Amino acid sequence: MKKPPPIDRFLLIEEIRLVADLRIMHAKVSELHQVVATLKRRHPENAIREYADRIALENDIKQVDDIYLWFVALKEKGLRLTKS
Repeated sequence: MKKPPPIDRFLLIEEIRLVADLRIMHAKVSELHQVVATLKRRHPENAIREYADRIALENDIKQVDDIYLWFVALKEKGLRLTKS
């Protein structure tokens, strides 16, 4: 049996945790976007690469790639669900 929508009932603890985690994610994504925009505006890419810790930068790029791929999969699934 499917649970009624949250509007018709109180949220369960796990649902509250999910909402809290999503709010944190939204804030962190916004923060990362702002930091990257500032770096791009203030510094040329070659200077960023020259002064960055290469290992840390490559790890950051991999982490952002992983996040991007997760968002793309989430988006594609959402598009499939709306077409059904």
